[in-house]
Amino acid sequence: MRRQWRPLTALALACVGVVLFDAWLSTCGFSGCPTRGEIRAFRPGEGGRILDRGDRFLGRIAIVRRVNVPIDAIPLHVRQAFLATEDRRFYEHNGLDWRGLFRATAANVRHLGVREGFSTITMQVARNSFLVKMRGGRTMRRKLMELRLTRLIEGELTKDQILELYLNLIYLGNGMNGVEAASRDLFGKSVSKLSIAEGAVLAALPKGPSAYTPRDHPDRALRRRNLVLSLMAEEGYITRGEASTAAQQRLAIAEDEWRPDTGNEPLALDAVRVFIDSILPDALQEGDVTVYTTLDLTAQKAADRAVLRQAALVSRETQNSGERLTEPAQGALVAIDPRSGDIRALVGGRRSKKGFNRAFRARRQPGSAFKPFVYAAALRAGMTPATLVDDEPVEVTQGRNVWRPANYEGSYLGTITLTKALAVSSNAAAVRVSQTVGIPTVIQAARRNGISSPLPSYPAIALGAVDVTPLELVAAYAPFANGGLRVHPRLVRRIESADGTVLWAAETVPPDTVMDPRDAYQLTSMLRSVVDNGTGRTVRDAGVRGPVAGKTGTTNNAADVWFVGYTPSLVAGVWFGYDTPKQIAPHASGGHLAAPAWADFYLSGWHEPASSAEGWRPPAGMTMRLIDPGTGMLANEWCPVKKREYFKPGTEPTETCNVHTEPTFQEEQAPIDTGPRPRDPIERGVDGIGKVLRKIFRF
Repeated sequence: MRRQWRPLTALALACVGVVLFDAWLSTCGFSGCPTRGEIRAFRPGEGGRILDRGDRFLGRIAIVRRVNVPIDAIPLHVRQAFLATEDRRFYEHNGLDWRGLFRATAANVRHLGVREGFSTITMQVARNSFLVKMRGGRTMRRKLMELRLTRLIEGELTKDQILELYLNLIYLGNGMNGVEAASRDLFGKSVSKLSIAEGAVLAALPKGPSAYTPRDHPDRALRRRNLVLSLMAEEGYITRGEASTAAQQRLAIAEDEWRPDTGNEPLALDAVRVFIDSILPDALQEGDVTVYTTLDLTAQKAADRAVLRQAALVSRETQNSGERLTEPAQGALVAIDPRSGDIRALVGGRRSKKGFNRAFRARRQPGSAFKPFVYAAALRAGMTPATLVDDEPVEVTQGRNVWRPANYEGSYLGTITLTKALAVSSNAAAVRVSQTVGIPTVIQAARRNGISSPLPSYPAIALGAVDVTPLELVAAYAPFANGGLRVHPRLVRRIESADGTVLWAAETVPPDTVMDPRDAYQLTSMLRSVVDNGTGRTVRDAGVRGPVAGKTGTTNNAADVWFVGYTPSLVAGVWFGYDTPKQIAPHASGGHLAAPAWADFYLSGWHEPASSAEGWRPPAGMTMRLIDPGTGMLANEWCPVKKREYFKPGTEPTETCNVHTEPTFQEEQAPIDTGPRPRDPIERGVDGIGKVLRKIFRF
């Protein structure tokens, strides 16, 4: 009995398998069939789009050599050339050419595999559109899925729409996709201007794009072209005479290969592409996706120009110093919105084959551009911008060693305020302040603001003897500009598919309060003095007006130069140097080389909102005092300069300036007042005439 049931069981299982396979096929397997809307909306990819924060076009995600054109822009004889060669019965069948199918099926059964194709134009559209993500080579499963998609496409699109997709999808060699890109590449002109003979050359390529390319195999391409012309004549698309005339024409191929114009694309796009690949590596397989970035097109163009221009100047400085130049100088620029952390401009360096982004990954010493964290720690500890510090030679004992940091060019100013010390970038003063508050406190201040690189606890950290990236340094300045809030840099807002579906969106990370707003305001006031009267004065000399704060940075051996500056709406940092660190020039400095690039970028690439014209407003509860910036004391009426400064209650100066006092007689040579002098007769006469005139004209 059991043996009698075995055939029935096998038959039942086979029937179930057939039903399940049919159901699986009808739904296009595990991935699912495209919807009717997806089929109608499909367009061959041109590489995706990258847009700026105002939805302005920045560039392509990938360099896809394709230019989509409507079918009306493709000459009839070009369309007919492809029809005669690839699918003569295209307008007659419903997606499957049964004659070709039976012929190919017989051949494939004999070889127990897929050896001969029977693809129609519709099947090729299915294969090169919705089946792109399906791997596995020329399998029977893939071919069956192709048939299912072919039926769906034929049911949703007209024949002309299918042919248009095909002519824009088809690969025609040398990296060219579609007839328009191939026409520009081979003939140096649009497909709309092709002759019958040239159109036949394009139609000859699908059978073997590499084998029949006229650049590499002109004789083979010529024979294949002439075959296409004869097929066109057989189908009645052209006469025998037209075919013969076209066959006599020589192959005139353009000398230069066509490539999409990417030479002027923003330097930030490499970083955008890397980011996309890290979060959505199959983005292009989703169709022509659109990437919405935080970049500002105008600011980005200005950043590109500023960095490339100044990098050339740095190279000249190196050559002028007698250094043998084996590589051009590199530069990096990062500009962010201090309120949101959104990156507005990004330059990772001149383009290189390695694609190394220096703004994100290059760790270099910031030099004095690190000092604001020293003074931020000091303000947190209770010091004020008016606190006095000695700008005199200093010694720091490190075990058995004694460290003697010197000021730039060895000049000292004596006792000065913290504001003055930061403005002139005094090394001695910064070291003294760091020793007073403690190196761990300085490290904590940098960490709170966003410095994530290793920060070793040794005295030289006060002078920026640590390695940081431009991005983290710029982001760490943001709390100075925004009132004490740490932000998280963001480059991409979201990624959408062709139909508007959001494929990925950035999470909104609220800022963290990391500084007392009063400390942030005081430090900004100090850093404004750097730009107005200190090492960053170059920014003002370049023509930048309005509220600006910032700090220059130069390493001991002049291998790295920096300027990080900010306004109420922008924080930007610029770095220049060489990938293999070496001295730029004996007297290279951030103020001389980096600050001008910052000013160039700002003036040509950023529009400060009208609301920022007044600058930063002091937080509520601060006390205003007029001080003498030279002594840090309350200004008296004889102080030549009086500066308005804001203090936390209880920290304001209480002593009045005792350096500038009431002028003495010898100092002013004031005239002696001897009382009224007698008037002469002429003066008395003039007064009399005046009285008479007033009486005459009195009403």
